[in-house]
Formats: sequence, C-alpha cells, structure tokens
Amino acid sequence: MGVSNWDAFSTALKQLLDGLRGNASSGGTLRKPPPATETVLPSTPPGEKKLSKTWIVFVASTVVAVLLIVIIVFFLIVNRRKRHFSRRLRYKEEDDVIMAESLQFNLDLIVEATENFSDSKKLGQGGFGCVYLGKLPNGQEIAVKRLSRNSGQGQIEFKNEVVLLAKLQHRNLVRLLGFCLEGEERLLVYEFVPNSSLDQFIFDPIKRAHLNWDTRYKIITGIARGLMYLHEDSRLRIIHRDLKASNILLDADMNPKVSDFGMARLFELDQTQADTNRIVGTYGYMAPEYVLHGHISLKSDVFSFGVLVLEIVSGRKNLDFRSHPGGDPEILISHVWRSWQEGKIQDIVDPSLTSSYRVDIMRCIHIGLLCVQENVASRPTMASVIVMLNSHSATLSVPTQPAFSMNNLYSSDISASIDGTSTVTHSNHSGNKGGTVGGTHSVNEVSITEPYPR
Repeated sequence: MGVSNWDAFSTALKQLLDGLRGNASSGGTLRKPPPATETVLPSTPPGEKKLSKTWIVFVASTVVAVLLIVIIVFFLIVNRRKRHFSRRLRYKEEDDVIMAESLQFNLDLIVEATENFSDSKKLGQGGFGCVYLGKLPNGQEIAVKRLSRNSGQGQIEFKNEVVLLAKLQHRNLVRLLGFCLEGEERLLVYEFVPNSSLDQFIFDPIKRAHLNWDTRYKIITGIARGLMYLHEDSRLRIIHRDLKASNILLDADMNPKVSDFGMARLFELDQTQADTNRIVGTYGYMAPEYVLHGHISLKSDVFSFGVLVLEIVSGRKNLDFRSHPGGDPEILISHVWRSWQEGKIQDIVDPSLTSSYRVDIMRCIHIGLLCVQENVASRPTMASVIVMLNSHSATLSVPTQPAFSMNNLYSSDISASIDGTSTVTHSNHSGNKGGTVGGTHSVNEVSITEPYPR
C-alpha cells in the first residue's frame, strides 16, 4: 500500500472514531440503563419535629395549669362558704341568745301574777306539771305552765324549746310570750286562751251539746291549718308528735290553737322522716309505725289528726272501749270503720248533731278514715286535707282498713292509772333500730325538743 493510500486510510479511521465519541457524548442510543427505582418516604424536616414537641409540652402545661386553678378556686369557694356558714351560725346563735333574753320573765313578776301559784289560779294539771292563770301589771292575762322538777328537761334544752316556739307565729298555734328559768323553776308563759281545751268540751255530755256542726267544722279546719303551717309553711319543719284533744286550746270565739310542743321534733326542710328509740306520746293518737318501729314523719301527725276528726264528729274518745254486736270490745277507729262499711253513719255521728249537715259530716268521716290508714303512703298530706275540707268537688279516694282497728295492741298495752291517765307499756314489739322497746312512759311525759343542725 502506498503512502498516499495509508494516509487516506488513517484519516478515514480517525473520522470514524471521532464520530462514535460524538454520539456517546450527545445522548445517543448507546447509554447504560438506569438502576431500578426504590420508594422512599418523605422525612419530616427537623424544624417541624421541634415544633410538634413544643406544642405537646404547651398543651400539657396548659391542662395542668387549668386543673390547678380549678382546684384552688374550688378550695377557696369551700373555705369561703365555711367561713360564711360559721359566721351565719355565730350570728344565729347570738340572735337566739338575744331572743331568749328578750323573752325572759322575772320570777317575782310571775309569782305575783299567779298569787304565788295559788290553787285558786290552777287551770289544769298533767304529767308535765301545772298550768296557772296569771295577770300581768298591765292587765294582760297569761297562762303559766310550771314544769315539774322531774320532767327531765335541762336548761339548754329548755331554752332551745323556747327559741323554737318563739319563731312560730300562726293564728292556730298558741302564742308563747316568754319563759322564766331561775333556780329550779322552769316556767313557760303563754297567751291565755279562755275556753280551755277541746277535750273539756267534746267529751263532756253537757258542753258537747252546745257544739253545733259549724263550730266543730271550724275547729277541724283550724287544726288542719295549724298543722300545715308546722309541716310546710313555717321557716322550720316541725312534727308535733303529741297532737290530741287536750292539746287543742279554744279561744273566746272557739278558734282552735295547737299547744304543747314539749315533744315536738324539728326536721330539716328537705327531711321527711326519722327514727327514734324513745317512744313518747299518747296511745290512741300515735301512728302504728311510730309505736312499733320508732318511725317519725309528717304522716305521724296526719294519723293523730285523723283520730281527732273522728273524735270531734262522734263525741267519743278513741280509747273508749265499747262492745259491738259481735260481742268483742272495740275502740273508736274500729267502730267507725265497721259502721262505715255497713253504711250505718248514724252509729258514728254524735246524736246531738242535726241531720241537716249530713253531707259535710260524712265527708269529714271519710277524711278522718283516710288519715288513719295503716299504710303511711296512703295517708294524705295536711295540704291535701285542707283542699279536701274546703272543696267539695275534690275527689276522695277509698279508704283502706285503719291501723289498730282490731285494737290488739291497745287492749294489751294500756293500763289505767289512778289519776285517769293512761300508761304506755311497750311489750316485745321488734323492728325499731334499737331492737325491742321496753319500759313504761306516762302519756303526758314531757320530752325535750330535738333540734337538728341546719
């Protein structure tokens, strides 16, 4: 091969190699395939991680701070209320002391008013002591109850009772004027009520004849209003516990006034019942749940009111035992229930009452039977009794069998004492909180008022 030909071959080969290098560098088809791709999750930038931790700390700190503030505020409110309650209690005690001091009578004044408790001034006598008529220097007549030394009532309890009675103001409650507590003398001074007590009229065959139905109906409604005030309308809620004919006083116009709160029980406003192991009261008027189990409630007074209604209508004492046609002795409640079922209303009503008021009399008998039902829940409230007495359109439910209608308890547990009062002997009746109630109590026993903290 000649020189010229070799040069031509070298030049052609060099051009070919340069062309191949140019295609490789310019993205030709002769490239290495890319490796297989992998899925990679996006990562949180470092700034965002720091922000999330800051937010969590902020929220937690805020919650803790709020809880601490709530707890602090709660304790501040509780502490403030305690201080406020203590202040009110202190002021209340101071007010009670001031009230008690303002009601206190000088002993010499009462001695002079009653002529040194002369027998000629004696109005009555019971297990609590005696009641005397007195006259103050200004001419006002008063009734002074002189508690016996063995009545079991201490000075503090005596003053508590005075303060309690002083707060009760109602036309159908006897008004307390004051008290005297000097040495061993414990005296209660009341307004003088000229017509004595209901039992002096309703159980006296001569005086009873002068009590027409209008007067008896006024007495029934007046007692009901006084009880409703004690149960619902006063600033306190009080269970009388010893409602009976001898504790209903009659003023000059024969308006009734509930008296003798020596056994009264003070309830809180939202309280409806309580239990006691000390059974005090008068048999024939006490509700069965109270006698047997020591359960006290507003319905205990309702039962006593029902007994009073039946006594006023019939003119008979509840524990006036008589034989019915079957030959067995029965008390008034049993007699009324049997006569009611047999439709013999004339056997219930006092013969001295005329027949012109037959509808009203039957309605009162019906209400009386509703009040003495054995089932506590079936007895009406005193507010309902007021409605039933004042509205003849009010529908009365059908009464069920009264408590003690078969007198099985009364006949075995009551013995007459020398002075004519009854003595309560609790035999083995179980069911109360303290177990069997034993012992003998006079029906006129005076107990202390049992106030509850408010």
